[in-house]
Amino acid sequence: MPQGASRRGGDARYRASVRLSVAPMMDWTDSHCRVSHRLLAPNARLYTEMVHANAVVLGDRARLLAMDPVEHPVALQLGGSEPALLAQAARIGADHGFDEINLNVGCPSDRVQAGRFGACLMREPALVADSVAAMAAACDVPVTVKCRLGVDDDHEYARFLAFVDTVAAAGCRDFIVHARNAWLKGLSPKENREVPPLRYDWAYALKRERPALTVVVNGGIADADEASAHLDHVDGAMLGRAAYHDPWLLHRLDAAWYGGAVSTRADVLRAMRPYVERQLARGAQLKHISRHWLGLFQGERGGRAFRQVLSEGAHRPGADWSLVEQAIAVTAARPSEAASTPVQSPR
Repeated sequence: MPQGASRRGGDARYRASVRLSVAPMMDWTDSHCRVSHRLLAPNARLYTEMVHANAVVLGDRARLLAMDPVEHPVALQLGGSEPALLAQAARIGADHGFDEINLNVGCPSDRVQAGRFGACLMREPALVADSVAAMAAACDVPVTVKCRLGVDDDHEYARFLAFVDTVAAAGCRDFIVHARNAWLKGLSPKENREVPPLRYDWAYALKRERPALTVVVNGGIADADEASAHLDHVDGAMLGRAAYHDPWLLHRLDAAWYGGAVSTRADVLRAMRPYVERQLARGAQLKHISRHWLGLFQGERGGRAFRQVLSEGAHRPGADWSLVEQAIAVTAARPSEAASTPVQSPR
């Protein structure tokens, strides 16, 4: 089935969600995190942590593919470099209800390189194209690619463009561009997110020269003004650590870009209560959910106390929603948070 005709990829809400998305982040964007982000940003597109295709095919799918219905639209990010295995995993992911399958061509960690996937695949465009073609043939949701600009000393835009053209010819129409090179030796994954210089102009040029492609820019987006400025040049902005460490930024952008109302931090957090209590009843521990909220009151009066109450109390046996109410009570929030500096809507 052509990707544009996929059962969810053609949905108007899914297509609109490309404007604002939250990056897949290992050890962070689990289902608890994504439910929190969904309440903050009703219109954003969410991504799982990267899961290796082999783990999806052979591993504990109930755990690896855990998803709450409220998360939609949500994408499953896969790692791997074997087209047949990726196709199996893509089919499984689509059958589990994911709205998109994303191939990781950007992670630079040593473990990923040893498995011949992630950023090192930037040097194997034909293999990426074969993988995308196999995945697209195996499932009826969009198959997308998250990539870098190149690896190590790749400094030619033409090489990056040739990579995109090769993969696009295999059926991929959506590219999330982390606008840096990945250094495969000498830099840690953290340093790879900070040290290689950002070249947003390459992502802008890609959209200008290949207007039929959907291009989302990622990397180094730290505030609302930066995120909004990207929409003058590309189809969307993907937030990473900024959305995690300052979740309120995500809420403000969603309200500004999609025309929603700005709520209060306390009200958004209290909307999590039914989910939290369901999870606790199933045996989950509060600390595994509340860790994703520690930055919610960042920069607000009482924000440090809020974080302290949660971080010190959530790990204790029997911790429940009453602890969250204690944390909210110490924030001494401003009388009208909704009146804080608004985000400008993109032109």
